[in-house]
Parts: sequence; C-alpha cells; structure tokens
Amino acid sequence: MRTKILPPALPLSLLLLRVGITIVMGFWTIDKIINPEHAGAVFKNFYGLGAVGDQAFLIIGIVQGLVVLAFAAGLFKTITYGAILAMHGISTLSSWRQYLDPFENLLFLAAWPMLAACLALFLMRDYDRLLSITRTRKESAREYRK
Repeated sequence: MRTKILPPALPLSLLLLRVGITIVMGFWTIDKIINPEHAGAVFKNFYGLGAVGDQAFLIIGIVQGLVVLAFAAGLFKTITYGAILAMHGISTLSSWRQYLDPFENLLFLAAWPMLAACLALFLMRDYDRLLSITRTRKESAREYRK
C-alpha cells in the first residue's frame, strides 16, 4: 500500500476554510434567532416562503446553530460538511436574479467563492484534522487494521 504524502500546509488551509465558513454561517444563524423579521424577508424574497413565523425561525436558527457548531468542531464530517454545503448551495442558487445584474449586486458574487470553499472542504473532509474533534471513518478503519 502506497502512503500519500500530503502538503504540509493542507491541515492549516482546511482549518482556515472551516473557520471562515463557520463565521459566515454563524452570523446567518444568529440573524435568524435575533432578527426573525429580516430572516422572514429573506425567506420571502429568495425562497418564496412568506408565511413563516418568528417561532419557526427560532427553531430553524437553533437547528442550524447546532449544525454549525458541529461543523466548526469537525464532528460528523460527512453530515455536517454536507449540510453546510447544501445550505450555502441553496442560498447561492436562490439568488440567481442578483447575478443577472452583477454590478448592482456585487456582494452576492462572494457567494460563489464561498460555495467553492464549502465544496472543497467537503471533498477534502478526510484530511481536515487540525483542531477537529472526531476522526474520519477511514482513519479509524486504518488504525483498526494495524
């Protein structure tokens, strides 16, 4: 069996992606909890969901917050990294109207590099070990075989 030699900067790079994504997703989560009116306007404008109440945003925010915290800690990587990718992917794609007039909506274009970062981190999740609480199944299986 050949051992892959990974670039020394990879663990820090993946950690920095995880921290950066956590910051953005964390603020989106907090917004749902402390400013449900804004969250309601976003859901109505971008997702076509106008009849969502404040209690629903509190529940959505709490669930999303738990996912973001688990993601930040590197827990359940396939599930949490996939959920973050899905949440941000839906958000990015639902903003399609803003991309039709990019110079009036320049900040919306920042969603695309973040989506690429979410995808890269999901694809590289088995190597994201720096300050990560759990090991991947592959790591555990390798150690078990020794």
